[in-house]
Amino acid sequence: MAYGIIHHFPGGTREQYEASLAAVHPSRDRLPDGQLFHAAGPSGDGWTIMAVHESQESWERFRDEILMPRMQAGIEGGFGSPPEETALELYTLMP
Repeated sequence: MAYGIIHHFPGGTREQYEASLAAVHPSRDRLPDGQLFHAAGPSGDGWTIMAVHESQESWERFRDEILMPRMQAGIEGGFGSPPEETALELYTLMP
């Protein structure tokens, strides 16, 4: 079952997003293995990222093997604090 993640970074900026994205994605034109969708933009008081993975396991693998280790090591110019996170099993995923 597809699995969605929404990360909101209060006070986050486009510049922080660009630095973080470069550190955790294989390239600007390619998603990490298991990720089906990625969107991001300014929202309210910060920056929000939405991602859809093939499954919860796919998300957890990306989180545990790539995202968290790189964020914990520090991403120059990246987000300075952990996001507010919302996760959900997706009932419907349309093209």
